[in-house]
Amino acid sequence: MARFARCAALVATALLMAGCSGSSGDDDKSGDGSGPSASKPTVTTPGLPSSLTSQKLDWNRCKATATGPAPGGEWRCATLRTPVDWAKPAGETMGLALIRSESSGSSGERVGSLLFNFGGPGGSGVDYLPPYGPTFAKLHERYDLVSWDPRGVAASEGVRCRGDKEIEAAEAVDTTPDTAAEQSTYLKDAVDFGKGCRKSAGKLMEHVSTTDTARDMDLMRHVLGDERLHYFGISYGTELGGVYAHLFPGRVGRLVLDAVVDPSAGMVGHAKNQAKGFQRALEDYLKAAGQNPEEGSRKIVDLLERIDAEPLPTSSGRVLTQQLALTGIVYPLYSKSSWPALTSALEAAQSGDGTELLVQADGYNDRDPSGRYGTTTHSQRVISCLDDKERPTAEEAKRLLPEFRKISPVFGESMGWDTAGWCHDWPVPGQFENPEVSAPGAEPILVVGNTGDPATPYEGARKMADELGKGVGVHLTWKGEGHGAYGSGSDCVDDTVDEYLLDGKVPDDNKVCAS
Repeated sequence: MARFARCAALVATALLMAGCSGSSGDDDKSGDGSGPSASKPTVTTPGLPSSLTSQKLDWNRCKATATGPAPGGEWRCATLRTPVDWAKPAGETMGLALIRSESSGSSGERVGSLLFNFGGPGGSGVDYLPPYGPTFAKLHERYDLVSWDPRGVAASEGVRCRGDKEIEAAEAVDTTPDTAAEQSTYLKDAVDFGKGCRKSAGKLMEHVSTTDTARDMDLMRHVLGDERLHYFGISYGTELGGVYAHLFPGRVGRLVLDAVVDPSAGMVGHAKNQAKGFQRALEDYLKAAGQNPEEGSRKIVDLLERIDAEPLPTSSGRVLTQQLALTGIVYPLYSKSSWPALTSALEAAQSGDGTELLVQADGYNDRDPSGRYGTTTHSQRVISCLDDKERPTAEEAKRLLPEFRKISPVFGESMGWDTAGWCHDWPVPGQFENPEVSAPGAEPILVVGNTGDPATPYEGARKMADELGKGVGVHLTWKGEGHGAYGSGSDCVDDTVDEYLLDGKVPDDNKVCAS
């Protein structure tokens, strides 16, 4: 399928790369009016059994994961028990894998724990957080840095929907079908994938929603000993943060949402947003490369059409299909530092060699040289198809294609078809048209948008700030490129976020940081 995960750009480069109720009702504000305070009256978690609320985390040295070696150093790992079904909190439990590095500063300066979610959905926080360590060094002085594998992800009963050989074979499926036979194969592949997910996840498949994970976060906050949740959500992690704020507005501490998912968009809306974002980023790349964006896009479309008719050979012996080529173009757009690699890969492909674009696609698809694939996209699909109620048919997708092509001549066709294929005949129904993120009474939440973001277009940040509510969503703009703003080269962004998280200083709404 064609959907592109919404994960933090820095991670992609580095790795290459409630209670049982909706709201606590505790909406007190900081006493001096300066913004989110670090110290609040104790907030309890009513309705949960003491076996959950009183559990003690056993922090030990982290072990190697399926995708990487143990991080070592100051990093420690533990397991949190949480209900499988939040409607039955005293019932069966499951384990969530956590990772933490305790604050490097003096105990008197410690604010608390700072939880991170890096996106996807489906990204492993246990794998992702350690490479980010140097980026968060200043925050580390006053926070314990904490992340986790959300339910259904990696070490937290991660879902694996098909084996490596099946994944590689599926790369030959045409995701922009031109004939009835190609359409049938495309939709059958979606059905087969869903069946594999059901077999792997079992009954957990109904309990991996963003709402379930937000409730896990509140239990995590309690067990970690924090009175309020301090949180840094990136990409899909912004949606998760918004849902948490809606469920628990009185437990919101200092929340940063960076590379923001538009909370007002459903499945089709997200697909249109991504088509727009990737086309915009591609045109920015083409301009920087000295090309006319319209002519450059047309040249890439022609290349993709040639590859669709006849896949390109590569030095590995595998072939570069149209979808792999498209993925290989998308991946370098996540970070401006990767643009030269995109230039080289496109030039090679135009000359008939698909090797470099395949390398980029493999990086995005988390395929190692031995042919093993990661499972981020498996978890992503299981989570998003449980979240999304919208289920366009193939005929409805066809009717949408002209609009998608107009939005993006390069990415529109694939993103349009994806609306039908992504959750086609999915084994469980979706839950929501779009996430509810309104958080009346919550402390100010910092929402950061990047004008050149390819995966979560800039407009989503303003919509998130508005939907969080007046006095809650505080909008910060960075005029930059790549997916995510913090740690991407803007001292203005980094200083603003640091002052908010470390000192509770809330910037003016609509502050702009120039590139």
